[in-house]
Amino acid sequence: MKRMGMIFRAKANKALDRAEDPRETLDYSYQKQLELLQKVRRGVADVATSRKRLELQLNQLQSQSSKLEDQGRKALALGREDLAREALSRRAALQQQVTDLETQHATLQGEEEKLTLAAQRLQAKVDAFRTKKETIKATYTAAQAQTRIGEAFSGISEEMGDVGLAIQRAEDKTAQLQARAGAIDELLASGALDDQSGMHKDDIQAELDRLSGGTDVELELQRMKAELAGGSSGDRQALEGGQGQAQPQTQQQPQDTPRFDKQ
Repeated sequence: MKRMGMIFRAKANKALDRAEDPRETLDYSYQKQLELLQKVRRGVADVATSRKRLELQLNQLQSQSSKLEDQGRKALALGREDLAREALSRRAALQQQVTDLETQHATLQGEEEKLTLAAQRLQAKVDAFRTKKETIKATYTAAQAQTRIGEAFSGISEEMGDVGLAIQRAEDKTAQLQARAGAIDELLASGALDDQSGMHKDDIQAELDRLSGGTDVELELQRMKAELAGGSSGDRQALEGGQGQAQPQTQQQPQDTPRFDKQ
């Protein structure tokens, strides 16, 4: 079972690695970082909202404390010390609440500042990751294009491999058909196969045609030799006759030549 589990995990890992596209993985990581940044910003907004609510409560408590102080003074002026004491007691309780709210306000303000700084740092990291992501994606795309071009030129790509196999199969089938056609022609010529169309001659007639064809060739060759022999003897006789007639002219030529006396 352990071995089967290991084989299954290895196969699954190989399939996932083959199906994984680094560009898609980078885009997914960038999307997750954007979601995290959005959560941090939402946290900053929530802390700021709580801080603002505390400020409103502090303003209300301070207003009530001022009002109670005025009431105590008026009661004391009217001689109602008991009312003045009650107003001052209430004012003291409100002051305790104001002190607690101020402490909470300072804590929220500190958390807000921390979250704001964290959001700014995260924003810078997200921007840097986006730039690096686009650079890696462009480099990966260029390398993938170069690899495909190289595979196409070398013929080792899947598409070009299929084309090469198709061409090879076509050439093999063509050679097989040519060999079959040549074999059938030879068998028909030798008489081993019968021509069902009735146009094929038997072996005796084929041999007679071959002999007659050879005789015709020999006769044509002898005729051409005779023509060449007759033409060469006629040229020789014409040449000899021309030389015999040209001799007298060469002997009479000096008599017709005029003489010039030197003065």
